Amino acid sequence: MVRRHSQRRSDVIETSILIPTKNGERDIGACLEAAYSQEGVGPIEVLVIDSGSTDATLEIARRYPVRIENIPPESFHHARTRNFAANLATGEFLVFLSQDAVPADGLWLSAMLKNFRDPAVGAVYGRQLPVPGAPLERHDTLAAVYGDERLVKAPSTQGNLGYRYYHFSDANAAIRKSVWQKTRFPEDFKVFEDLGIAKRILDSGWQIVYEPQSRVYHSHSHTTFALFKRYFDIGFTFSRLGIWNNGTRASLVRDAWKQLRGKISRFNGNEDSYKAGVSVGSDLAKSAGMFLGLNERFLPLALKRRMSAFRVYE
Repeated sequence: MVRRHSQRRSDVIETSILIPTKNGERDIGACLEAAYSQEGVGPIEVLVIDSGSTDATLEIARRYPVRIENIPPESFHHARTRNFAANLATGEFLVFLSQDAVPADGLWLSAMLKNFRDPAVGAVYGRQLPVPGAPLERHDTLAAVYGDERLVKAPSTQGNLGYRYYHFSDANAAIRKSVWQKTRFPEDFKVFEDLGIAKRILDSGWQIVYEPQSRVYHSHSHTTFALFKRYFDIGFTFSRLGIWNNGTRASLVRDAWKQLRGKISRFNGNEDSYKAGVSVGSDLAKSAGMFLGLNERFLPLALKRRMSAFRVYE
């Protein structure tokens, strides 16, 4: 069912939902339907920034009262495109949502926004759940960083959170527009722009909240080699941002070991042992990629280009 919201001219937009799209016909309908079905929130606007869809993405989006902006495919850039969308937004709060991140219920947005009642909060990000039918290891991966506990990230909590202190995902997140105007997504980063802006927000003295009640279904399946390359880029980003230290290292090793033990304890028998082996192999690939990314300065440029998933060296 398509929901259409009428707005009087006197309505003041409180929230702008910003969705970059390209060939997202599989999920964009469910995403928009859920966005327009939220309860307990004021007027919203939804901006779709499309970078050259050739499928039915825009046809589906036009069934809803969205604003569509088209950009050339070659001009898409994770940070620059989000900054472009934020510049167009009129809301006090900027909600960033991936085209394949589908809000899990009608309270997704209100759960996100309630955190801004605290004037010290500059940004909020929500929980990501595996899509139905996702492999078991995807459940483990998401649960490691998107748990049940609400977290408030401030200088006083940095030591306890370790690597999670700077974790932030703009697949499901909100930022005060006034805070975004002072920090913006770092356009010198080709990827993991959300990690970059999180550091800027926290270093500026604002708090970031992880809100587990603001839930979306959002997960991907990657090959072992793709995971290696992705984590190489994560290591590269950690290194360039200067956030790899004894605390982040110790917390990452601790959580990785805890996750590995949990996987091994669940599996038994021949078939399950095979699945366990594949899952453990994925974890080893991620660890190796992360290590090499953190130490990329010692590697030849040609090799680094082959290891990078997002072509961070071009």
